[in-house]
Amino acid sequence: MTDVAAAPRSVSESAPESVDAEGVVEGAPGSSGSESSRSAWRDVPPLQVRRFAALALEEVPVLAQDILREIRAEYPGLPVVLDDSGEPMALVGIRRALEGFVQQLATREGRPRYHPEVFQEFGRGEGLHGRSLDSLQAIYRLGVRLAWRRLAEIGQQTEIPPPAMYELAESGFEYLDGLVDQSVRGYAEAAARQAGERLRLQRKLMELLLSERRPDTSAASALGAENGLDERAARVGWQLPERVAVGVLLRPAREAVAPAVGEGVLLDMEAEQPRMVVPDPDAAGRPELLRRAMTGWSGAIGPPVPLADAAKSLRWAEAAVGLMERGLLPAGEVLYCTEHTEALVLLQPEELIEDLSRRCLAPLDHCGPAHGRRLAQTLLAWLETRGGAPEVAARLGVHPQTVRYRLRQIRELWGDEVDDPDRRFELELVLRARRLRGELGRT
Repeated sequence: MTDVAAAPRSVSESAPESVDAEGVVEGAPGSSGSESSRSAWRDVPPLQVRRFAALALEEVPVLAQDILREIRAEYPGLPVVLDDSGEPMALVGIRRALEGFVQQLATREGRPRYHPEVFQEFGRGEGLHGRSLDSLQAIYRLGVRLAWRRLAEIGQQTEIPPPAMYELAESGFEYLDGLVDQSVRGYAEAAARQAGERLRLQRKLMELLLSERRPDTSAASALGAENGLDERAARVGWQLPERVAVGVLLRPAREAVAPAVGEGVLLDMEAEQPRMVVPDPDAAGRPELLRRAMTGWSGAIGPPVPLADAAKSLRWAEAAVGLMERGLLPAGEVLYCTEHTEALVLLQPEELIEDLSRRCLAPLDHCGPAHGRRLAQTLLAWLETRGGAPEVAARLGVHPQTVRYRLRQIRELWGDEVDDPDRRFELELVLRARRLRGELGRT
């Protein structure tokens, strides 16, 4: 816990509206905010107020030491944090808070000013060390109780009327709210800084993990040792898995909120197409959890691979997303590459498939487009079923006699080549690719 000095309310409460950005607190005794009702503090004679303030200011150094001592007794594990002059920051904070409040009483300005940086540093320290503000809140409460006891004694000594002291107590807690607000600001700043640093480290980890320039090894431990991956993973609290799957996402909108994929999944939202690394993608329940988390998003998740081959999974995911953008794979959802293997294998090497298609389907060049398409559909149905005319006709939804006529034409066009296993494989390959591109239609 950060070395601290005076004391707030719960962090879950909203910041007080009585504090402005410069550390100015409203609501002190007799301030403009209370002038609509009679102020008991303003009724106290000025000479009496100055005497109260003078005695309180004389007490501040000792009172600050007493408060710090009590806090340390209550919280023995409180670390000592020194400022640039070597003085405990907690003591500085207590003293400045007391001085600011008492000086405001003496001048009756109603808008006391204090030095917010100390209390912001208290909150910042809690945030940077990963702690909540609960303990800081308890310390602040203890400090204000101890301070009020002494101020009450001085009030009796200077014969300040009880109603004025009650008003003073209320304004003291309002003043304290301003100090609390500064700690909350510091805490929020530290939390944002830590979140940003973690995202930066996570992106660096993903860059290394998805880099093509790594040794080809399937052992996670060897990969980590040779590339520093284990060290980078440890800095973001990510345990190196044996297998991963890499996803590429398409934003539903520019301002879309990142999907809640869980802490174990690495997510980089900075890229034009966000990427994620899913550890142990075959673990029970993992696919379903991801589907729910990515509702409203679309994209593709590559095949599960050893950790060392993460870049390969990324390549397949990118290829699938490319086909989605061209309308060759279903859009509007997150696809798994393993469920669309045929499309990825047949549609990716376009130049090779197109060249093979031109050679294999050359006999159709002299047929009309419509007739050639019907013959291609029939040939593919026959290659897939290896059945007679009735089976092919049932698949195509035409009369068996029509199929017999087309099959005779096919044999005339290709001759004995349709009986060669290698040629049949090539024909089925290119015809399936054409069907996937929507050039044949499904049969």
